[in-house]
Amino acid sequence: MSEVEETKTTREIRINPIIPSESVLVATARSMRPRKEEAPAPRDTRLHVDTCPFCRGNEHKTPPEIGRSPQEGDWQVRIVENLFPVLGNERTQPNLNFGLQQAIDGYGRHEVIVDHAQHGIAIHEMEVSHLHRLFRTYRERMRQIYEMDSRLKFVLAFKNFGPAAGASMAHTHSQIIALPIVPQNVHDEVENSKKYYQKHHHCIFCTLIDEALTFETTIYERDSGKVARRISVGQYVIERGKKFIAIKPFASRYEWEVHILPLQHEADYLHQNDEDLEDLANVMQRTMKRLDAVIGGAQYNYFLHSLPHADEFTSCQQSYHWHLEICPRTSIPTGFELGSGLFVNTISPEEAAEQLRAVQL
Repeated sequence: MSEVEETKTTREIRINPIIPSESVLVATARSMRPRKEEAPAPRDTRLHVDTCPFCRGNEHKTPPEIGRSPQEGDWQVRIVENLFPVLGNERTQPNLNFGLQQAIDGYGRHEVIVDHAQHGIAIHEMEVSHLHRLFRTYRERMRQIYEMDSRLKFVLAFKNFGPAAGASMAHTHSQIIALPIVPQNVHDEVENSKKYYQKHHHCIFCTLIDEALTFETTIYERDSGKVARRISVGQYVIERGKKFIAIKPFASRYEWEVHILPLQHEADYLHQNDEDLEDLANVMQRTMKRLDAVIGGAQYNYFLHSLPHADEFTSCQQSYHWHLEICPRTSIPTGFELGSGLFVNTISPEEAAEQLRAVQL
């Protein structure tokens, strides 16, 4: 079997270095089986829809406005309360504990950020200057929420695109949810990063970036001496700007998953200045253009993981590294994945990264 053929039939359980308890089964032969792929999300590409509450001119159809950018003239980005919030901003009942059963009051905030005045525009079609405005809006609103309520420990900015990704409105929009607790996956990221830092005195995310930019090796089979794998410098790098880098995770949960991280260590997204966010906007746009070129019309989620504003994590400024995760939804989770908690990836991250890098922009 040739080296190329070996690559096409990879079967490996890969361990997530950030959360070691989270594993990914890379089984490329599974891509050959009959299965129902997620259909491309139906895109309404109209610029304006008279009945859409998020379109400019229909501001009276939305819940109360929280903010807009710019504040004068026609808005480009707008923040409103979510009409169907998963959390309420008024505490109405005490926490409950009885036997093994525990319940915490669903206190918090749930807001909608209308990403753009144009109804059907996609992220990869937005100008870098507009994405810059959007990322500044995330930062400022997250800061305001933390400042106005110390009970809120974690604020998540995220976007769903397509029904399979949870989007219920066609007009491009993001959401912000603020929680009185730190979600378990974020807690695990911060705690495991802290343990790595205590042992190695270096941020684990920075180490992954360094390896992506400098590491090269050839692994041979012990018995035959054949090449088992080559890892080349930049093999997992999708995009690189002046201040940010987009990387394909070695243990990718989703076939086309990409993470964007600041090249210089920073734990809290709120500490990024305007110049930083301009470069983030550029790397984000180029990354999304690559994804659209390879898997056009894919449904996806992206979300920001930043250091929680909880007392227990104040010592984690040096060990944690904020990042943005892009997770395209190109397949439906199976019973094995749901039952085992093991993600199954049918495209090798190396092959996916190569295809994304090959796109001519």
